[in-house]
Amino acid sequence: MFASANIHEFTTAPDHLHAFRITGKVTREDMTAMSEHMLAVFEAAPGPVDMLLSFQTDETSEFGSGLSLDSLKAQLQSLAKVRHYVVANAPGAAGGLVEAMGSILPVEAASFEDEAQAMTWLEAQPAP
Repeated sequence: MFASANIHEFTTAPDHLHAFRITGKVTREDMTAMSEHMLAVFEAAPGPVDMLLSFQTDETSEFGSGLSLDSLKAQLQSLAKVRHYVVANAPGAAGGLVEAMGSILPVEAASFEDEAQAMTWLEAQPAP
């Protein structure tokens, strides 16, 4: 299981779902560590994976937190390796932004009010 200062992976029923709770302002160190973790997941996965980010905080991330080589690699690989990208309880306009990006990228993106709704939706999707 992955854990950093502000991002904590949690166990889910579908093995192809990688779910994380965001508990504080995401730093560059958090994002780099999560990116390294997801690059390893992408390498080992036999097919596409689903991702859930469940916000337990009203904070998002520090400016520039996603600007590391590993973060950029993970973002690019996710275009081919992530099937569903879901956020729950996203602060501010982040949920709408995720859904907007999903309309132009080859990843199905969705935003839900809470983690339970997101999990219900993800569990209803057919296995990859």
